[in-house]
Amino acid sequence: MSKKLETISDWRKAYGVDEVVQRVRPYETDRLFRNPHKGTTTFQRFNGDPLYPDVQWSDRHGPLKFPAPKNSDLHNDRYPDTAIAYCRWVWSDLEQACGEYRWDIVEKAFATGAKRGQTVQVRIQPYVKKALPEWLLQLGARTVIDKDGNVGLDANCPIYKKHFKAMLRSFAKKFDGHPSLESFDVAYGGPFGETGGNATKATAEELVDVYFKSFKKTQLLVMLGSKGSYYAPKAYPNRKIGWRIDCIGDLRNEEHPGIPWNARWNHMYDQYPKSLATTGLHDAWKVAPVTMETCWTVSGWERLGFDVDYIIEEMYRYHTSVFMPKSCYVPEKWRLKFDELNRKLGYRFVIRQMKFPLESTVQKKIDIECSLDNVGVAPLYNSYDFALRFRQNKLDEIVRLSVAPRTWGPGKHWFGKKVSLPKNLKPGVVEIECSLVDHNQKASISFANEKTRDDHWLPLTKMDILFS
Repeated sequence: MSKKLETISDWRKAYGVDEVVQRVRPYETDRLFRNPHKGTTTFQRFNGDPLYPDVQWSDRHGPLKFPAPKNSDLHNDRYPDTAIAYCRWVWSDLEQACGEYRWDIVEKAFATGAKRGQTVQVRIQPYVKKALPEWLLQLGARTVIDKDGNVGLDANCPIYKKHFKAMLRSFAKKFDGHPSLESFDVAYGGPFGETGGNATKATAEELVDVYFKSFKKTQLLVMLGSKGSYYAPKAYPNRKIGWRIDCIGDLRNEEHPGIPWNARWNHMYDQYPKSLATTGLHDAWKVAPVTMETCWTVSGWERLGFDVDYIIEEMYRYHTSVFMPKSCYVPEKWRLKFDELNRKLGYRFVIRQMKFPLESTVQKKIDIECSLDNVGVAPLYNSYDFALRFRQNKLDEIVRLSVAPRTWGPGKHWFGKKVSLPKNLKPGVVEIECSLVDHNQKASISFANEKTRDDHWLPLTKMDILFS
């Protein structure tokens, strides 16, 4: 104990008088934190809005109006808590006349998401069945007829390409890097924008180029298995390219004459492993997020008799960060499974131990060490800083450390740093907390430890500040 302290501080009486360091070991919690950039999403709606009835949903109807939430606490007993909303608008809703863009709809979606604690993933769909831009057809854009007799847009038509490019460039000029825009889907052709439609290899590359040349800041997600997902990694090797799929959980067992029920084609066995291997995106999860959307719905999986445990384990193996189950209810018997999935998706950081000195003067740098685990299945891909907060009377001082949480992939991590104490501290006891903070020094990400508060700060320990 320093001779410059007249009495032993109550908080450190358990330490011997000759001890100089303390080890702090916060307990892990299974609490779900609504941390950003990960977890389950709502679809075409936001936290507090009602779910779709039963097992039906609408790709066609992106939100155009934004009423007050039905549920004031934003919680839904039949759906996991979320920090992301996913919205898909058809092109004809956002460009109702040539060159007249309704970006106000997107702005209102971002504002609504911010109020409800959500960022927004976006896709602009070229068309959905009968929802085609009439003005584009009047300009002479070619159409195609699919195998089901539905009319669609010919992605190879010069008129289509010219105006689709113009729309994308306008969107990027307005929203690239917007803090509420979580990611943007590279959806250049076909119904829903999911497969690329009839786009040739040359057309796909031409349209994918517009995405990557127009969006410099926003995370782009290619549609796994489309021509664009083969082209983008080779054409833009220095970009952090994420990917998404629209049919996780497909273990189809519908009637198919001549093929045993357990030997029919499906996405889970036939498409995804092959697409990842052949696109070069197998290790993309290490630098960019993976998003998975249900085939049908979770409640649909129950009705079809699918193996939900296998589906969830596959999502873990693919290092999924974001799961989109279409805002349709989760069956009660599976709710705990999907709460656990929600916790493990993306990153989940647990402080195991931090080491501090018991005392110091403000003129000295203190040595600190931190051991932590990422018990999630993916990294944190966005820029945040590890920060300590020193609290003494009415004084709050935040000190950011030069460590990179983006490097904390699944598994164990350690760092040690010399930290300059805030100069405004006075002799006496100071409380120490930690969090991950954004560029404005706002605590934004909670550690999965028991005492973490709703303001994202985790109380750690105390330290004595001595007279110089």
